[in-house]
Amino acid sequence: MSVESVAVITDIHGNLPALEAALARIEELGIESVFCGGDLVGYGPHPNEVCALIAQRDIPTIYGNYDYAIARDLEDCGCAYVTQHDRELGQRSVEWTLAHTSSESKEFMRGLPFDLHFPVGSVDVHLVHGSPRKVNEYLFEDKPASLYERLAAAESDPMLVFGHTHKPWVHEFGGVLFVNCGSVGKPKDGDPRGAFAVLTPRAESVDVSIERIAYDADAVAAEVREAGLPGEFAEKLLVAA
Repeated sequence: MSVESVAVITDIHGNLPALEAALARIEELGIESVFCGGDLVGYGPHPNEVCALIAQRDIPTIYGNYDYAIARDLEDCGCAYVTQHDRELGQRSVEWTLAHTSSESKEFMRGLPFDLHFPVGSVDVHLVHGSPRKVNEYLFEDKPASLYERLAAAESDPMLVFGHTHKPWVHEFGGVLFVNCGSVGKPKDGDPRGAFAVLTPRAESVDVSIERIAYDADAVAAEVREAGLPGEFAEKLLVAA
């Protein structure tokens, strides 16, 4: 793996072992540049440890919708819920995370920007959490091509990198390469391993790969239960639903 490659991690969601596994794999690949697409906290039992590690490593990071809410003591994380049951579970996560996130971690997240621009080789990259329009907009792979063509027309960079849906995908629309990095700490694509994107420069383009990393999800699931978070959060770590 070229040392000029860039890794993009996102959607850690309070899962320290998954973050540590991702960073270890990035180091193993010889990648020196790492960027983070936000959602450091929420759902998982390690909000402060995740914030501390990101800060310690000095990883350029943007805020996710969860980070924005928790940092400002808001009770609405901006998440979309399909059912009332999901909404109730989500509210329990917000309440737990608000109560267990330190003032230092909240201050760190309040200082994060909405987006970042950086080069990979000769290609400029725009990193957002949800979309360039809204931090909590879900860009799913099966949305109409017309949506992505409109976003591409408004995009200043030839590459848009994001997360938020926890489901990785890569596709070009309107001359812009869209890259969803998946989720390090809470995947939802049926694969319980964490996911992150690797961007590798090739002449005037960029190769994209989605790297998967295993970690001790059973141990984290046990910690979720012990912390008093909903058991369903623990179960979803094991099946990535």
